[in-house]
Amino acid sequence: MTSAAERRQMKSAARLYAVQALFQMEQSGQSVDAVRREFETWRFGASYEEGEELAEGDVELFRATLEGAVTWQAKIDQMTDRALVAKWPIARIDPTLRALFRAAGAELVDGKPPPKVVITEYVDVAKAFFPEGREPKFVNAVLDHMAREARPEAF
Repeated sequence: MTSAAERRQMKSAARLYAVQALFQMEQSGQSVDAVRREFETWRFGASYEEGEELAEGDVELFRATLEGAVTWQAKIDQMTDRALVAKWPIARIDPTLRALFRAAGAELVDGKPPPKVVITEYVDVAKAFFPEGREPKFVNAVLDHMAREARPEAF
């Protein structure tokens, strides 16, 4: 039986993996099914010779986030565009951030987790990818705007 802390960690890992998977799909042109299989087979809980272990992820959340990001990509990208400054359409932003906004957008559109949880979790993902940069603050601002559009009743 997993503890609440372990379940939270698995959800956080699933979100990080979803951003990586969406990035990989965009860069390689692979299908969602191929990337999903690769991540579930080779990344979730994998151990490597150097002793490095990858976290076990919440498979259901990972799958739902990927599927939602693909299904609602146009809607999510439009929400992201509206949240960005007019001079910065989504096509011009860093591909890692684009993947992050699509993953977070899928959860916001899905409506299951509270928006503030989604924002906090994906700001943490941004910190993992950009530990020294201003990107986490940018992600926070964009996701706040997207969340207010997707789920106004939550604010």
